[in-house]
Amino acid sequence: MVSGSAKKRGSSEDPPYARYAFLNPYNLSLLMGAGATAAATGHWWIAVCAGATEAVWMLFAPDSELLRRTWFDAKWAESKTYDAERRRELKFRTLLPNDQQRAFQLREQRTRIYQLAQDNPSLTVELLEPELAKLDALYEDFIDLAAVCGRSERHLASFDVPSMQKSWKYYESQKKTFPASDQRHEVASKNLEVISLRMQRLEQVRKNLQTSRGQMDLMENSLRLLADEIVTVADPSELGGRLDELRIGVQAIRETSQESEMLYEEILELDEAPARADASRRR
Repeated sequence: MVSGSAKKRGSSEDPPYARYAFLNPYNLSLLMGAGATAAATGHWWIAVCAGATEAVWMLFAPDSELLRRTWFDAKWAESKTYDAERRRELKFRTLLPNDQQRAFQLREQRTRIYQLAQDNPSLTVELLEPELAKLDALYEDFIDLAAVCGRSERHLASFDVPSMQKSWKYYESQKKTFPASDQRHEVASKNLEVISLRMQRLEQVRKNLQTSRGQMDLMENSLRLLADEIVTVADPSELGGRLDELRIGVQAIRETSQESEMLYEEILELDEAPARADASRRR
């Protein structure tokens, strides 16, 4: 049975202490320097000593609490921050121009809240950090929502309602014209079913899109209100309470986003179904 500590050590979320201990300029420079010196002088005992020293270093350095506190953990935090910012930037580039502008303004509002909170003498930096960290999550949620909304809007813009209605009338006529034993009747029925499902899915996407847009507006308005109120906040818990109120809807936002994504994929599949049915009918 694997212990909890062993599981934790093997987690992908753990800092790669062994990699930090080995792949750093100081360690690699010493190894290469020792190897070059040994090769140049012919004294291979230098390389052997360097290898032994490296083995001892790699045995103890990754588990050193001192090195973790003073070096490795800081490097891990920096790496996570960089990855998060890079992930946000990649998402930002996929947004529609208007949503990019809104996201940029929200990021500026976040920065303004940081500054206002720091300027308030009643709020200490230590107490602010865990509360204001929630702003980063809100900003990323906003970008995720904007990305989903953009994809949904692009698909809805390409949806040809008159063509869909024309197809509905055509297959409805086919179904009425041919008897149930005729293969064309069966194909027409399947096309009518698919068209009906597409209309239902698209209507749900519209509803989710409106809900998501409303939630994005709520996030923007709430952050503006937070900036207005923060200058009078005397208790850090008040700030945290306001941010917690914003975070309450985050899970619902993500569920809405996932639902929109699934509906979007279903619609793409349904778009191909009539063509497949027509091909089958022609055969």
